[in-house]
Amino acid sequence: MIPLDSAGVRLVFAGTPDVAVPSLQALLESDHEVVAVVTRPDAPSGRGRRLQASPVAERAAREGLEILRPERPRDPDFIARLTELAPDCCPVVAYGALIPQQVIDIPAHGWVNLHFSLLPAWRGAAPVQHAVINGDPVTGAATFSLVRELDAGPVYRTITEPIGPTDTAGDLLQRLSVSGARLLVETLDGIAAGDLEPVPQPTEGISPAPKITVEDAKINWADSALTVDRLIRGCYPAPGAWSTFRNERFKINSATPDDRDDLGPGVLEVTKRSVRVGTGRGSLLLGRVQAQGKKPMQAADWARGVQFVPDESLGE
Repeated sequence: MIPLDSAGVRLVFAGTPDVAVPSLQALLESDHEVVAVVTRPDAPSGRGRRLQASPVAERAAREGLEILRPERPRDPDFIARLTELAPDCCPVVAYGALIPQQVIDIPAHGWVNLHFSLLPAWRGAAPVQHAVINGDPVTGAATFSLVRELDAGPVYRTITEPIGPTDTAGDLLQRLSVSGARLLVETLDGIAAGDLEPVPQPTEGISPAPKITVEDAKINWADSALTVDRLIRGCYPAPGAWSTFRNERFKINSATPDDRDDLGPGVLEVTKRSVRVGTGRGSLLLGRVQAQGKKPMQAADWARGVQFVPDESLGE
């Protein structure tokens, strides 16, 4: 790789959600020059459904950066403006739209994607969620050169992050957003110096990580307590694992596996201090739950407001 003329790289940063903000902040504090950001258009939010700027747009606005919000990255006006900005490289973190080849080709040093998995594992929109649900002991982050195929480009650098027994997807994303920001800056430092070349991904070990839908987050109480616990942690904070109680949606935000195997799948045991539910193998002590139309609360607090009948259960 040919080194750039200066120590820093002229950048246009692309990203949208909260997990992308630490990377933008780290780049602003680095030797590199961020001249603009690309983010998704403002979207309806909250009960009033008012248009809300993305977290990346809000951070960029505080810095006085130019903000590009194309409906699609192939929009001619966006392509023209990005070309005018003439970035050396475009770092991207959770932008939320596929970048077409015409746009990939604009910066001389391409687009560098920070992805929250150890590629080629978990290519797609929800790598951390799938890692937790799958029971992986370790996850991580990788920087790679963007290509047209989803998350398939050659990798610059990686870091690892252990997955603890109580870690949720939200916990891991928060940690990886910070350590990944450092990784992204180090990658761009190497590109600027001309001493960092990406390495092609292995052809084995590829696994898809599509977005977790609400239907994906539905609990099957015939599964083991360990499997259900992983689903709950992998779906928190969004979309949230759920079951039903008296034919209404019932979210479970946290739970603790229990070795006792004396309850049938979905059957509840309620005491003054706890709520336990049976699974296909073992049981779960429920932590924070959210009944239909209610705020999240501890399971014992929820149970105090319910008149239970014998052998009542969660699920259909």
